[in-house]
Amino acid sequence: MGIGKRPVRIGFVGVGAISGIYLKNITETFRDIEIVGVCDLIRERAENAVKKYNIPKLYNDMYELFADPEVDIVLNITRPYEHYGVTMAALRAGKHVYSEKPLAATLAEGREIMALAKEKGLMVGGAPDTFLGAGIQTCKKLIQDGFIGRPVGCAGFMICHGHETWHPDPEFYYKHGGGPLFDMGPYYLTALVNLVGCVESVSAMTKKSFDQRLITSQPHRGEIVDVDVDTYIAGTLRFENGAVGTLFTTFDVYYPGQARLEVYGTEGTLFVPDPNTFGGPIRLFRPEQGEVMDLPLAFDYKENSRALGLADMAVSLRTGRPARAYSDMTFHVLEIMEGLLTSGRERREITIGSRFAPKALMAHGCMHGVLDE
Repeated sequence: MGIGKRPVRIGFVGVGAISGIYLKNITETFRDIEIVGVCDLIRERAENAVKKYNIPKLYNDMYELFADPEVDIVLNITRPYEHYGVTMAALRAGKHVYSEKPLAATLAEGREIMALAKEKGLMVGGAPDTFLGAGIQTCKKLIQDGFIGRPVGCAGFMICHGHETWHPDPEFYYKHGGGPLFDMGPYYLTALVNLVGCVESVSAMTKKSFDQRLITSQPHRGEIVDVDVDTYIAGTLRFENGAVGTLFTTFDVYYPGQARLEVYGTEGTLFVPDPNTFGGPIRLFRPEQGEVMDLPLAFDYKENSRALGLADMAVSLRTGRPARAYSDMTFHVLEIMEGLLTSGRERREITIGSRFAPKALMAHGCMHGVLDE
């Protein structure tokens, strides 16, 4: 049965910490999607979601969810190292998938996902969708309109001392599929490839500064976590258009601020908002002005709009127009991240083979919560 004009139905696999904003936005904001049911390994989480958001179905496990003909898209918000297994199982069951970042924990897993989706004729979309928000969409329009001239370089810095002091379950950040690059890197890289273009090669120096971490947040306060991944990554990106970028991500450094994302052009510099958010501020420096200018947001969705990419994919599924937060982009970001880690390990420049087609800017004039067709 075709979807037609009805809302596209979403089944949640995983109802952890980030699920709350998805649940809120799908039930309150985005009119093209609706939740048909949820499941979680910790059943109480799913039960609480069902009760709080009046969700029709509570599944015993993900396989029961996959078997439900009412589910159009599986929303995979499990832990990073579980993304591959859940996505592959959903695809084998004939379901479209939208996954939290990253697409997979390794490039080999990502290739399998892409191949199976193509074989089955199914869509795979994925986070982060923050690049669809008002902040980065405005920056993209400014660059397209020549406000900084031709981009010649860019830089992104994600600096903090890890999550063990505040996150309720921080262990996975230091395990396979985690680390600052795979956890936060997708926000920065997704923004940069949308603003500057595809990456053709990377190089990096990487290390692990601390072998263990002491959790000081509840409920695991006092537990020791063995660190299995690199937590200090200093990378360089060579873009297809000739621009050169810097990406620094770390869980090892005490730092008073957070995001720094900049794009450098032949005629000026654009200071991009925190790519972990959807809004501003946006600042522009041009030499003839002699000072940094604050610029207004020119697009919708400046608030926390997670599920925006999922809603966009749902419209794509229904109408056939290209999805913006699609797997060709998330796979490219995955290849960049693995390339940086491989470069650090093998001490050589790594060629990036994947590319993705530029996506259209978000449309103006749509009712909030309704996307363009």
